[in-house]
Amino acid sequence: MANSNEPTQDRFVSQLTRGTVALILAGGRGTRLHQMTDWRAKPAVPFGGKFRIVDFPLSNCINSGIRRIGILTQYKADPLIKHIQQGWGFLRGEFGEFVNLMPAQQTAQGGGWYEGTADAIYQSIDMLSSQNSEHVLILAGDHIYKMDYGQMLADHASQGADLTIGCLEVSLEEAKDFGVMHVDKNRMVKAFVEKPENPPSMPGKADIALASMGIYIFNTGFLIEQLIKDAQTDGSTRDFGHDIIPAVIDDFNVNAYPFLNLQGEQSYWRDVGTLDAYWSANMELIGVNPELNLYDKTWPIWTYQAQNPPAKFVFDDKDRTGCAVDSMVSGGCVVSGATVKHSLLFSDVRVNSYSIVKDSVILPEAVIGRNCRITKTIIEKGCLVPEDTIIGEDKVEDEKRFKVSSGGVVLVTPEMLGQQRHLVR
Repeated sequence: MANSNEPTQDRFVSQLTRGTVALILAGGRGTRLHQMTDWRAKPAVPFGGKFRIVDFPLSNCINSGIRRIGILTQYKADPLIKHIQQGWGFLRGEFGEFVNLMPAQQTAQGGGWYEGTADAIYQSIDMLSSQNSEHVLILAGDHIYKMDYGQMLADHASQGADLTIGCLEVSLEEAKDFGVMHVDKNRMVKAFVEKPENPPSMPGKADIALASMGIYIFNTGFLIEQLIKDAQTDGSTRDFGHDIIPAVIDDFNVNAYPFLNLQGEQSYWRDVGTLDAYWSANMELIGVNPELNLYDKTWPIWTYQAQNPPAKFVFDDKDRTGCAVDSMVSGGCVVSGATVKHSLLFSDVRVNSYSIVKDSVILPEAVIGRNCRITKTIIEKGCLVPEDTIIGEDKVEDEKRFKVSSGGVVLVTPEMLGQQRHLVR
């Protein structure tokens, strides 16, 4: 079944979505983002000028009509908790709606830190049992995309599936980095392998493989049975991809659901788990017609909305003009006699006179001093970049002070500048 972000696409808000509980796995660090996740979990990383990564799966749930949501937290959860409390408290408990924070926790039987994705859900099994839901939707909290989960639920029900796995169509080379499914002509999963050296191709598409998005729909009773069975299995890694899914393929109906648009092409989905991928995904938003349309009023991305004043551009002197070209500039920003080109400025950024910022992502509350030149750089939240600083023009010099990715993106954090601002994240 095709699906899309386009406003003409039918919605599937129904008893299926209303009868579904969503659980978002948001406890991971995301080590490939390096110092960006020293003080926050990956789902709490800012994205797109005013959002956090976790806002995308959360907004997909709300827009799909799923309003019972648990967020499973673990690593450096304070920034994520604060964001959820500030921006996601609008659901009505008296209607059975909620966005609940669910940390890893000790129990009378032991427990503690999550041992794997399946163990994280297993620790919430009492909540699942109490909700009397028909389906459980399990989501990763660290990907950027817009998806109507109602369509996937409808496909799950029509296929009579016990488990449905959301899939991407990727090249065989790309598939080596994913969990990959071998399916028959009816999209029934016959094998599931993690990061295979020789990925199986799709029926009728010899150069394409079906890769897991980390999105699962389970019938609730079936999920609980499998979680209990896995918890009692010696040697299990307590993981969906390594343990749960391979164990059920032979005896149960496991359905693959390709995430496609109305034209039958792969829909927008980004794993922003590396510095290069994070920078690129933000840069894409600046384009004239980006694949991810943040201006789509039929599918809004919800977030905590700070009460910022409008962005301001000041001074129009001969050599000191405040301007931004081919850029996105968020509320509260002041571009004071500086030039911003093909860049994305988050909220409350200030760029001071005679500075030039190009091809860069500047996170909230950063201040760029006078006479700076910043190119292809991610400036972390709260950085105070000193006057006359040059970044992104000399890789050797940059590597002495900052983190430089394989693709040449420079990451600058307060700590790298000798500033201890990490407590405000």
